Amino acid sequence: MKDKTIVETLYEEAMKTRENAYTPYSNFKVGASLLSDNGEIFSGCNVENASYGLSLCAERNTIFSAVARGERKFKAMLIVAEGEAPVKPCGACRQVMAEFGDFDVYLANTKGKIEKTKVSELLPNAFSPKDL
Repeated sequence: MKDKTIVETLYEEAMKTRENAYTPYSNFKVGASLLSDNGEIFSGCNVENASYGLSLCAERNTIFSAVARGERKFKAMLIVAEGEAPVKPCGACRQVMAEFGDFDVYLANTKGKIEKTKVSELLPNAFSPKDL
């Protein structure tokens, strides 16, 4: 049996966590997984609320969980949702991602299509802590 690549592992974790998404309004389930610099994997899903502004995307849920556990440096994130094209993060998630560096981001769909990019490509010229 061959060893799984980190992308395969991140994909499996994001797919598994995606099933826990709470999406009674959009029915658009998103899962994300995040690899920290020390090799730990964190995952999260989107959680909706009747007051839409209180909803939380999978990407921010995942990053905030990692930060709550003391992580600040990340190597890669994978985001997955159903659709023909790989899912892309919203602007708010891109800004939160940029806060923590220019790591690899894998955009995926539930059919296994995966595209690689970087935070800086998703949000060029981002406002960052360096600007303060």
